[in-house]
Amino acid sequence: MAIKNYNPTSPGRRFQSGHDFSEVTKKEPHKALSKGMRKSGGRMNTGRISVWWRGGGTRRSYRVIDFRRDKAGVPAKIESIEYDPNRTSRIALLRYADGERRYIVAPDGLKAGDTVVSGPGADVKPGNALALSDIPLGTMVHNIELRPGGGAKIARSAGASVQVVAKEGKYVQLKLNSGEVRVVLSGCMATVGQVGNLEHENLTYGKAGRKRYLGKRPHVRGVVMNPIDHPLGGGEGRSSGGRPACSPWGKPEGVKTRKNVRTDKYIVRRRK
Repeated sequence: MAIKNYNPTSPGRRFQSGHDFSEVTKKEPHKALSKGMRKSGGRMNTGRISVWWRGGGTRRSYRVIDFRRDKAGVPAKIESIEYDPNRTSRIALLRYADGERRYIVAPDGLKAGDTVVSGPGADVKPGNALALSDIPLGTMVHNIELRPGGGAKIARSAGASVQVVAKEGKYVQLKLNSGEVRVVLSGCMATVGQVGNLEHENLTYGKAGRKRYLGKRPHVRGVVMNPIDHPLGGGEGRSSGGRPACSPWGKPEGVKTRKNVRTDKYIVRRRK
């Protein structure tokens, strides 16, 4: 799981780096757990663009991931560690004792041939999934549910982890990488360990075309637009904007946009 650098055979290769995929043991996905995926191009149901700078990208199939880990008490052997084009982390193919196969997000240190299990009584070791009430304080976890049975929502990307810091009644306090402290119901499932592929944040793309492979289109600056398209646009000759940074709709940059009052009570300490 290391980063490899390339010889500067072209301007795009000069500062480019990539994964060596040394941890990947299988190239093709398990057919029964993969399905076709259509691209939206950032457009909603009416055909209008609702998310900018999306489109194109390499064709890929979606791998169905088990984010619930609800097969309690049945041990599973890691068949393979695979690359998933839809996420930054690697995925692991599990084969349960009853023959069923499922994909999970691969934690750091998990290898083909290891055994994992979920549910009450499972050991506190990487890859095992337990309820937060059964996990000791100070343990690093990932793939955390926000409501019991709802599937993991927190800490699913490469290198992500959350620390269990306190338990109060039916709630457990979690410290996120951002510094935010949040309470979650103790019945929610979480997987022990840190998500693998830790070196992903050190990747250098090297050229714009490599971002296009991922379906990311050019991000245009507001100051080079026309006045009708952006508040910073227009001007005779080149302009630096003339006003504080803002969105295309005039909202100032850096202003808090969170409006979910219903879940504010679950945040003990803000990230800022």
